[in-house]
Amino acid sequence: MKIIEVNKLPGALALNLGALRSSSKRPGVVEALPEVTYVRPKVLITQKDVAAYAKVCGFCKVHGVPMLVPHLSAFPLAMMLFGSRRFPWPAMGLVHLANSATLRQPIQVGDELRIEMRTGELYAHEKGQAFTLHARALRAGEVVWESTWTLLRLGVRQPKGEPYASALVDPTPLSHQADFYAGAGIGRSYGRVSGDINPIHLSALTARFLGFRKAIAHGMWTKARALAMLLPREALSQAEVLVEFKTPLYLPARASLWAARSESGALFEVRNAKGDKPHLRGRVSY
Repeated sequence: MKIIEVNKLPGALALNLGALRSSSKRPGVVEALPEVTYVRPKVLITQKDVAAYAKVCGFCKVHGVPMLVPHLSAFPLAMMLFGSRRFPWPAMGLVHLANSATLRQPIQVGDELRIEMRTGELYAHEKGQAFTLHARALRAGEVVWESTWTLLRLGVRQPKGEPYASALVDPTPLSHQADFYAGAGIGRSYGRVSGDINPIHLSALTARFLGFRKAIAHGMWTKARALAMLLPREALSQAEVLVEFKTPLYLPARASLWAARSESGALFEVRNAKGDKPHLRGRVSY
């Protein structure tokens, strides 16, 4: 396993330009991802960053540090991988299929975390090659947060690995819980706090340039927005959430939250305003 330590991150624009430049890659059959781990040895959780993220995603002050905050620190490492020669496919056009996150211990403002992101497994998907990335956050050598990202490279004709299968097949009926609005500018707002400035999220004009009829909301914003409405109004000590992304949420849009709740979690979906089209499906426990 090759370990690459990153003490100073490139800016968001540089990371995204690197992703654009990767469009010239033309790999043959890929048997496995290269074994590589990117590391940010010292990441400080600041009140300013937490407040900005909470505001754009709808979390309250009583939520403390939302459980997806470490994702913001791991995301640039994935972008560095995608823009490097080590990653076999072009970065543009990757589809985020699913995302899981586990909070093992509470994270506080002022914590200094070690953020790691490593390459994972390949899965054969009917539309191309699925693969995973694994991220984790450590405090004083102890893992406090973990995450797995499952992504898809469309159009790969000879995908490798075990067949990809959904982990969310619970048929429990869901009921309408709430509605929320995703404004035309939410992609730019989330992009500023997350560093994810992919043009498909920023405006209708830039999205059309890449083949979308309108800008689409970040999947991780939609996930966070749902959690902000579902989680208890208190700081959590432990929690786990898995979502699978279904259809794009075009901006601007009204969306609806549907769920089957229990005392310690929920099965949920974010759907369109009519409630007949899912944008994501998930399960959370705490």
